[in-house]
Amino acid sequence: MGARLKSTLLALARLLAAPLALIPGRWRTGFIKGLIVVDSRIGGPANAMRRAFSISDLTDHVIAERATAYGDGEHPKHRLMCYHDFFVDNIPPGSRVIDVGCGYGAVARSIAGQVTDVQVIGMDLDEGRLNQAVASNDLPNLRFILGNVLTDLPKGKWGVVVMSNVLEHIDQRTEFLRSLTQRIQPTRVLIRVPLFERHWHMPMRQELGVNYFSDQTHFVEHTLQEFRDEIEAAGLEVVQCKIRWGEIWAVVMPRDAIEKESNAVE
Repeated sequence: MGARLKSTLLALARLLAAPLALIPGRWRTGFIKGLIVVDSRIGGPANAMRRAFSISDLTDHVIAERATAYGDGEHPKHRLMCYHDFFVDNIPPGSRVIDVGCGYGAVARSIAGQVTDVQVIGMDLDEGRLNQAVASNDLPNLRFILGNVLTDLPKGKWGVVVMSNVLEHIDQRTEFLRSLTQRIQPTRVLIRVPLFERHWHMPMRQELGVNYFSDQTHFVEHTLQEFRDEIEAAGLEVVQCKIRWGEIWAVVMPRDAIEKESNAVE
């Protein structure tokens, strides 16, 4: 959906909301619930579930939009899930960090503000979101670049790569990871992706032929084994992995970096 069309539809929704506000909220909710129940009795249960999942997706989109408005432009999940801490806690002091697909820069700002002597660059291909990141930045050790991580990075090695809900947006993920690590030679890659096994709805949707991605721009939502297999195929190893909030949070390292770290300890 284009930005102009979306803006027009939201303006229309605000216009229509004015007279509906005269009806008590519980009545409006009851009416909507009644419509859904009635619709669920049309046709067999499989088709009813397909339609119900579609309604659920629409509700999720509305919740996400209203949640961002509630957070004054930043989704409350950032503070409620505390996933910034995963990235901050796994970045050594003095690191040079590249945040790939940084969006409006929330994670990059946390890293730059909390890790000692760190230098951070956030990169994104979305000019609008990147402009929002630049406008919110007041840290001297953080800057944002519009571009592709494989072609537009400044020269030099980057010790840590951050990918927060990014990998699932990439089609050729194994090739991307292999090329990225060969180009900038990080010692670790910190990855956060949605987990397919987060709810029984996911295999049910798959069985019914219904979209089970949480975002239409996703190419995959990994099972844990699929994630491990892709990381290994890219020449990397998962050295730490936890499941939180229906997501995979993983510390991934190139094999040569693991050997160097092991030799240093010995």
